[in-house]
Amino acid sequence: MSGRVMGVAAVLGLLLWLGPGSAEAAQAKTRTQYTGVVNLNEATVAQLDLLPGVGAKAAQRIITWREKRAFKRLEELVRVKGFGKKQFLKLKPYLTLQGPTTLKAEKVPVKPDEVRVTGPVAKR
Repeated sequence: MSGRVMGVAAVLGLLLWLGPGSAEAAQAKTRTQYTGVVNLNEATVAQLDLLPGVGAKAAQRIITWREKRAFKRLEELVRVKGFGKKQFLKLKPYLTLQGPTTLKAEKVPVKPDEVRVTGPVAKR
């Protein structure tokens, strides 16, 4: 066999080994895109649960805290058990104390050219 034929055979073998639909699965990656805000003083457990990294138990802790005293500043969220400064900074763009809750979380496809930055970005 020539080198070219062997290369084609190797590629075909790899595709067969990966199984049907694997190429589509690799291209079908999605991420969650959040739009809108959550009113900390009025949101339900279900609405708070939409926030990234917040589950039903954490949402219930927010409601229990606000039943004792309403939030006057967004930063007061760090006083609720389980919410530190790092978590607060992640959630801050989606929080408000006024107006309706409009947060929506939807799955959108990840574009091949999207780069995910995991560390701090150097300022120039």
